[in-house]
Amino acid sequence: MVKYLIGFVLIGAHQMVAAQSINQIINANEVERIERTLSADDMRGRKIFTPEIDKAAEFIAAEFKKAGLQPVADHSYFQEFSLQRGRVISINGQVNGKALDASYIIALTAQNELFVNASSGYEKIQVGAKDTLISLVNRLQAKGGNYVLVVDTVQRMDFERIKRRSPFTPKGNMILLLTADNVQTFEVQLKQDVQQMPLKNVVGILPGKSKKAEYVIYSGHYDHLGVGKPNAEGDSIFNGANDDAAGITAVIMLANYFAKQKNNERTLIFAAFTAEESGGFGSRYFSQQFDPNLVMAMFNIEMIGTESKWGRNSAFITGYEKSDMGAILEKNLQGSAFKFYPDPYPDQQLFYRSDNATLARLGVPAHSISTSKMDSEKYYHTQDDEIETLDMNNMAEIIKAIAISSTSIVSGKDTPSRVDATQLR
Repeated sequence: MVKYLIGFVLIGAHQMVAAQSINQIINANEVERIERTLSADDMRGRKIFTPEIDKAAEFIAAEFKKAGLQPVADHSYFQEFSLQRGRVISINGQVNGKALDASYIIALTAQNELFVNASSGYEKIQVGAKDTLISLVNRLQAKGGNYVLVVDTVQRMDFERIKRRSPFTPKGNMILLLTADNVQTFEVQLKQDVQQMPLKNVVGILPGKSKKAEYVIYSGHYDHLGVGKPNAEGDSIFNGANDDAAGITAVIMLANYFAKQKNNERTLIFAAFTAEESGGFGSRYFSQQFDPNLVMAMFNIEMIGTESKWGRNSAFITGYEKSDMGAILEKNLQGSAFKFYPDPYPDQQLFYRSDNATLARLGVPAHSISTSKMDSEKYYHTQDDEIETLDMNNMAEIIKAIAISSTSIVSGKDTPSRVDATQLR
């Protein structure tokens, strides 16, 4: 027993008691119970706008209630909002007096009819070959306002990705024109049928004591890809066991752990985001409900079900260099067998590809914790991402490490440095 605990015990009887307590709460059996429920075939891949994702939300809410968390709304753990989906009836446009193919135009708006030209007062932004189109669109949508983006044709792939991102939550109007021309004049006319499409995050709160107005967030996303074309074995369900039932398993277990400790000075918020796979809409809505200056840290947990490139008892932190949160976690793990590393896949831009990014752009030290080998993760976004491919024992150790390493932030002893949002994409 002592050998098993050595990874999380430094010196002293009080620490041994704490370690025994954490092992009773966070263990492989409990990991498997939650993980198996969320990634089961009857969840059918937890795709947004399906009955199965609602079933997953109900399960998470029940776990939050059982842990003793307070609901985020009146008697409800659901943070409800709607996306808009426009069914285009007609769209046409001109650039410099010449007709522009409709496939080269995107209109992100909740209006049923829209006419925009160079005299409409929209801010025109040139998006060059080296710019990051998707990040720019996300930032402008979060900011709100009216924009016309003139997009270089080299950006065709990301342009098409935005077009396929059918649901949206506009705080204004945005027109994207894919063209190699030097645009002097333009004209776009749109008719569409806009539908409201309800979604919900699942959020539970553990109020703090002396620093109740300061927040620490633990999060993951509970949506996945749903059901698709059968593979060679006839399996059509994208179970999403690692992506990201593993992260939600961690969030639930951390909620249980901290609720039983009853010693958090800061308020803890446990969030299961929807629609991460469709554009991060759940975390975007969530971020608008809190003053970012009061959010001291965000631990976003994304795909911790497999061993990292360094093996067991290790994980990496995205955007490690953007705040000193990683250094704080490392300090709290000194003497243990567990190690956090900086993100080893900088070319993958993982810091911007998960739900931490929205709050990070508001200055919050918001990072994702993961073990996924993104250069060789065999089952990523496949039908084979099932519970049998995961390591329950290693997952339990990672969750314990997150709990222990975040203790000084939860207590208010440590406050991570803010992210310099001006340096982000």
